[in-house]
Amino acid sequence: MEIALIGNPNTGKTSLFNNLTGSYEYVGNWSGVTVEKKVGVFKNNIGRLIDLPGVYTLNPLSKDEGVVTSFFLNENVDRLLNILDASQLERNLHLTLQLLEYEKPALIGLNMIDVARNRGIQIDVHKLSEILGVPVVPVVARTGKGCDRLIEEIGTEAFQSKQKNLVFYGDVIEKAIHELTAEITGKTEHSPRWLALQWLEGNEYVKAYLSQLVSTERLQEILTNVESQLLKDHDVKSLPNYIYIKRKEVIDKIILTSVNKNEAHVPLSEKIDLIVTNRFFGMPIFLLLMYCMFMLTFDWLGTPLSDGLDALITGPVTVGIEKVLNLIHASTFIQDLILQGLVAGVGGVLVFVPQIFILFFFISLLEDSGYMARVALVMDRIMESVGLNGKAFIPMMIGFGCNVPGIMAARTIETPRERLLTILLTPLMSCSARLPVYALFVGGFFVGNKALIVLSLYVLGIVVALILAKLFSTTILKSETSLFVIELPPYRLPQFQSLWRSTWDKGKGFVRKAGTFIFGGSVFIWLLSYAGPSGLKVDMDHSFLAAIGNVIAPILHPIGFGTWQAAASLITGFLAKEAIISTMNIIYFVPENATLQGLLANYFTPLSAYSFMVFILLYIPCLATVATIFKETGSKKWTVFSMVYALTIAYVLALIVYQGGKLIGLG
Repeated sequence: MEIALIGNPNTGKTSLFNNLTGSYEYVGNWSGVTVEKKVGVFKNNIGRLIDLPGVYTLNPLSKDEGVVTSFFLNENVDRLLNILDASQLERNLHLTLQLLEYEKPALIGLNMIDVARNRGIQIDVHKLSEILGVPVVPVVARTGKGCDRLIEEIGTEAFQSKQKNLVFYGDVIEKAIHELTAEITGKTEHSPRWLALQWLEGNEYVKAYLSQLVSTERLQEILTNVESQLLKDHDVKSLPNYIYIKRKEVIDKIILTSVNKNEAHVPLSEKIDLIVTNRFFGMPIFLLLMYCMFMLTFDWLGTPLSDGLDALITGPVTVGIEKVLNLIHASTFIQDLILQGLVAGVGGVLVFVPQIFILFFFISLLEDSGYMARVALVMDRIMESVGLNGKAFIPMMIGFGCNVPGIMAARTIETPRERLLTILLTPLMSCSARLPVYALFVGGFFVGNKALIVLSLYVLGIVVALILAKLFSTTILKSETSLFVIELPPYRLPQFQSLWRSTWDKGKGFVRKAGTFIFGGSVFIWLLSYAGPSGLKVDMDHSFLAAIGNVIAPILHPIGFGTWQAAASLITGFLAKEAIISTMNIIYFVPENATLQGLLANYFTPLSAYSFMVFILLYIPCLATVATIFKETGSKKWTVFSMVYALTIAYVLALIVYQGGKLIGLG
């Protein structure tokens, strides 16, 4: 049995899915879009649960939202599980009415019943179920309360019956529905009424589907008759607006009879929002939270853990591997490859895993608590002034974890111009792959100000993105800025299980990359450092790696790090930013009783170290990001442009930092 889980965004759908299934698997992406398809098996093995993307309506505005309509048209689903936010019931019911028109057995999970109660909202669940004609089960998905009853309800006969139509759309619409139903009955397995209503609302996916069943002339004839009669006899703006009003009338009656709200009660969320979304306090609060997050990541908690892991890898692990190699009489070449290449390269990246996971944990905490949506609202005021809106900041925030999904998230932006602009600017956000580079340098050169230095880099990335957004939106990508509308979810106390799962989902890619891409890259980099024009096992300064680095080292001299070692690290950084650390660990192979940070002091000053980090922040995106830009834009021109402008900006700003710092005596 296939059951589709569907609801508005921010209704707790993911938490409910996790509680109902216990485990899940990603089975690729939905066809044509970058949204992951997630399928799980119910705990009682009654069937499979398919997690559909959150939508407000079945008439999509973007490709990502079109996934749901496409699913209903092309996939065979047995039943529907609709999750509602009890604290936002009126808005959620618009989707519910459309789902009931689909005429599949349905069940409603009334989530956040505790949040509704705290807001002074009392819901008569029995009355609501009676009006809708479907079972309604109150749940608190965050804690799992009510989920067992929901699973039990899925197998009952009440869930197996189809529902009645709740909305009468007036004689004109009902006549059109009847006419279209007569045309398609017997030609489709889907509800003719649902197809007719979605078509009348202008759903492009349904239009394409019906064009295969009914002639274009006949469809146009029905549509013309409906529009002419409505415009003649009713004061309506458009056909979709008229249908919306009719549904709204029914929803108002449902709310009136089943919901009792204490209007005098001011929810805690609204009181908090008065502060955190305030035009004066919102941004300082965001920066303060970021600063605290970086203090935990780089100072209070992350650094001791990373130091401990580093001591483990460079000590017992390395010694143990060396003993095994000696025991099996491995050749000098193999020993050097494993110890100086793999252990130094991969191990040098793995030592930063604790800091990566701590950062992702606190990002997940901010997301699950509902705060990140407020950040987008705060940023909207700034984004609007540079030709974007707050919705563009959401992919950028995702880019803090990894630029690739951040760029993919730009698909939710409706206007092509803003979508392209967001894709071009998201790589400027400081992703987790850059984090090991920051950790290495701030630990060696800015011991007393680690969090402040890292925060300055994150802020610099955002500021540069905003300046370029203004420049691009007034020159090469001129267009009107679209309206930004965002739902602010209620504040919630995140559950540890949910936080851990979210943290692992974000961080596992870093670990996986260390075990695959960085593993192979470390072997390749070490071979380049091991061999040279004169043969094998050459002095590092006469290796192929040094020869490659020496080609571009003179160009880097004005920005403070004109050595072949730094140049070679930047080249491998194009493949993956973590490879910078692998390359440095191989090049500066650390002897016993020394650290990489200590060795770097011979090649960098605090000023050149900061210049290097600025360059790393802004220069050419990694290979995976470049490939994603090309995939999302479908344009070689914009892909090349994204690389060229990033490299130019990185060089110019690093030059300003280094030369400016020298002028004021910081060199």
